Amino acid sequence: RQVLARLAAVQGTATADTLARYRPDIEQAARDAGLDPALVLAVVMEESAGDPTARSDRGAVGLMQLMPATARELGVDDPLDPAQNLRGGARYLADMLQEFAGRLDVALAAYNAGPGTVARQGGRIPEYPETRRYVKRVLTRYENLGGGTQLASPNP
Repeated sequence: RQVLARLAAVQGTATADTLARYRPDIEQAARDAGLDPALVLAVVMEESAGDPTARSDRGAVGLMQLMPATARELGVDDPLDPAQNLRGGARYLADMLQEFAGRLDVALAAYNAGPGTVARQGGRIPEYPETRRYVKRVLTRYENLGGGTQLASPNP
């Protein structure tokens, strides 16, 4: 627990503040989904920079930037509620990991670009520059937060 807090502090004020504000919810969401809390935090920081009110141009909402339809499918009634958003986002990421055989890099690509897009690419990271950058940034942040990369491809 303390290790993640120390590593988050090294990543900068936003990461440390996000962990301080949402640690119980991040840990619970990660535990419920069978994920590492450092991975959930890495995704949160990439998706919303820790802003629970974040909204994308495409309509994604909250800490883990859930699309409204995805949030409904995941049973998230209020995607602006941090605890609900984290539970839904962590569960969705866990679903992507299961769908793509535990390949963290591919699961992250599916989280970003959609599982249908990744499936159409033969289960590979799409050639979209945004998605490739996203996967690389999340994996780097996750590693910097003390997470393992054993599930990830060496060349995302």
